[in-house]
Amino acid sequence: MDAQRGYIGLTDPDWYAFLSAHPRVDEVNFWQPHGNRTFRAIKPGEPFFFKLRAPLKEIAGFGFFERFESLPAWLAWECFGEMNGAPDFESMIDRIARLRGDGGSSTGDFQIGCVMITAPVFFTKDEWVAPPSNWAKTGIQQGKTYPLDSGEGNRVFRECLERANRGDRYWNVEQVAEDAPRYGLPSMVRPRLGQGLFSLAVRDAYHGACAVTGEHSGPVLEAAHIVPYGRGGEHRVDNGLLLRSDLHRLYDRGYVTVTPDYEFRVGESLREEFNNGRSYYSLSGSTIAVPDNALWQPKRERLEWHQQEVFRG
Repeated sequence: MDAQRGYIGLTDPDWYAFLSAHPRVDEVNFWQPHGNRTFRAIKPGEPFFFKLRAPLKEIAGFGFFERFESLPAWLAWECFGEMNGAPDFESMIDRIARLRGDGGSSTGDFQIGCVMITAPVFFTKDEWVAPPSNWAKTGIQQGKTYPLDSGEGNRVFRECLERANRGDRYWNVEQVAEDAPRYGLPSMVRPRLGQGLFSLAVRDAYHGACAVTGEHSGPVLEAAHIVPYGRGGEHRVDNGLLLRSDLHRLYDRGYVTVTPDYEFRVGESLREEFNNGRSYYSLSGSTIAVPDNALWQPKRERLEWHQQEVFRG
């Protein structure tokens, strides 16, 4: 078995300051201004440490690497919103454009690199961890991988764990082993997906096409929860459907549903309340597309819940 590793990435202080002010952050997008370099330094589930740029230079938090993808900036914002480390889309685009040095595009139709991190913890200034003693002094090093079972990598990891275990800061993980400590080696915990990673995972599972209509136009597609997150549903692919945005709204409001047999249905309430809906009734009775992977297919008991608890009929 390969030794566990962690990655220490040079981090923008403004990104850290914005996100550390948010309580209970379950995921962040550690974006790169250019999307032409794939991040392969560590594997999913291994820790990613946030080392602040000069003049601060300390390690101010960490999380667990989940996936890397080159995405249009607009899609990164739609998926992660403020968890991109900016208060609004315009602010994010302005910061990226300055770092790219090419003006970018106000519509965000250029690619950026997205290093997606789950279960992040941000430290207060008095908790910051000293960087590895062998970190380059020149200021040109952007990031470095360290083994976690020895040397400076082990020291950094242990100090970060000690800080993260203070209070109720480390909440968005599942314990893998019954006798595992609350924090341990990465293999002992499994971070849960947040909304942004859920959205991307559902898009992938449905090959970027609406489950009902087959529509492939990215800007109008949305990942819908079958059981809403606010009502106990999880950010899991088998609790999701990729829907065109109008169908997503109708689904959330109960005007349409999907049966446990994967049949799309439109309720009479749409016609009764709005005296319309002609473009939707033609879809009623059709069979939706489902992911190839059986583990990602919508759980039938969740579809039944939506039909009984949300669908207006």
